Amino acid sequence: MAKTLYDKLIDSHLVRRLSDDGRQVLLYIDRTVLNEYTSPQAFTGLRQAGRTVWRPQAALGTVDHVNPTAAQRSARMPDAGAARQASYFAENCRDFGIELFDVLHPLQGIEHVVMPEIGLVLPGMVIAAGDSHTTTYGALGALGFGIGTSDIEHYLATQTLVYRRLKTMRVSVSGRLGAGVRSKDIIMALVGKIGAAGATGYALEFQGEAIAALSVEARMTICNMAVECGARGALIAPDDKVVDYLRGRPRAPQGALWDAAVAAWRQLASDADAVFDAEVQLDAAAIAPMLTWGTSPDQAVHIDAVLPDPGDESDPVRRQGMQRALDYMGLRAGQRADSIAIQRAFIGSCTNARIEDLRDAAQVLRGRKVADGVLAMVVPGSSQVRRQAEQEGLDQVFIAAGFEWRQSGCSMCLAMNDDILASGERCASSTNRNFEGRQGAGGRTHLMSPAMVAAAAIAGHLADARRYLEEN
Repeated sequence: MAKTLYDKLIDSHLVRRLSDDGRQVLLYIDRTVLNEYTSPQAFTGLRQAGRTVWRPQAALGTVDHVNPTAAQRSARMPDAGAARQASYFAENCRDFGIELFDVLHPLQGIEHVVMPEIGLVLPGMVIAAGDSHTTTYGALGALGFGIGTSDIEHYLATQTLVYRRLKTMRVSVSGRLGAGVRSKDIIMALVGKIGAAGATGYALEFQGEAIAALSVEARMTICNMAVECGARGALIAPDDKVVDYLRGRPRAPQGALWDAAVAAWRQLASDADAVFDAEVQLDAAAIAPMLTWGTSPDQAVHIDAVLPDPGDESDPVRRQGMQRALDYMGLRAGQRADSIAIQRAFIGSCTNARIEDLRDAAQVLRGRKVADGVLAMVVPGSSQVRRQAEQEGLDQVFIAAGFEWRQSGCSMCLAMNDDILASGERCASSTNRNFEGRQGAGGRTHLMSPAMVAAAAIAGHLADARRYLEEN
């Protein structure tokens, strides 16, 4: 019987069926990554039950959520709560034998940036972690998904999880992206088309000419934000680009193991006659640079559009939600998207803070200055990305333009450290969520690609990055 890639990965990791229909299963999990924010209760549970970690070498810990990102890095955390979280995390990793990248480690960074860049995410793996954006790993042909604290404890104790098999949805993206249109625009177009809950209960597989043309890092952006339309998994079949990306990574297989691994990875694809439970089609040529106007990732428009009118929405619940979003954001129906002034610009997060993202933003910024009244900052996704950017001189481009060049961490993506918006401040952001208060109580967030953030920072209002890219 023909199978999708998702079904192949689930079947290859099946320990036991737990229901008559085969949908509830006990699943073997290859690896996890832990952070200081979502892991404490899991470790406390292990301690209270007197249990050990079954395979500590299959886990990596990295401090990323609460750490400061100031330009001069220190192990000291000014916030007492954050300091306690980091110290307890270090204690847990030490006592349970788990490798830790603390804030002073040369490989520290955001978990979903660090794991692929050192070669710990490999095609065919199933990886579960205490963060919903674990879906990022689908860009490498690995099934990643977020889990709760009790599941983290179960995983650490047993290397398995009770899991309910998802339905499958194929997202076919035909054609080629236009100049200046990025992978962030593809995923924002999808979320806008099917809604914030449109893929609930599904694992997505992205296919098509436009997906094949993307780099691996660009694919990570798509898989990262698949959770914003409700998906609990996202996959792209591994190809030669994935093999090239992983070759030579420090934790990837070497020698004969590498050759055997590559041969196995080349078999990882949905069968040609596999049937998906749902199908979605996107035309890449019809996608323009996107941005969100509201308080949900599906409330998005093209940069050259006007904001929608709730009065045109027939569904009363959606109409009420649209009006609430406009009111919170301080915007009005019919307003041009490119007329919206900003006070902050942020490039960072596990969605868009890899080296390609920084290169893209720097291309817009080169030779230009941030507008008066705009505070702009760039937070590389990892210490390794930061070093590479400095070797390429990208840091000097950002600094010359007026951006703050900071250390790695989650930062303003979720405002768990001192990188926050003040109430009423409006931010062009390369992150993944624009919920009310996500970047600070009362803060107003507009999601977009790093190039679009750079363009907004220069203009002082939301702006089309294509104009600046063409001039450069």
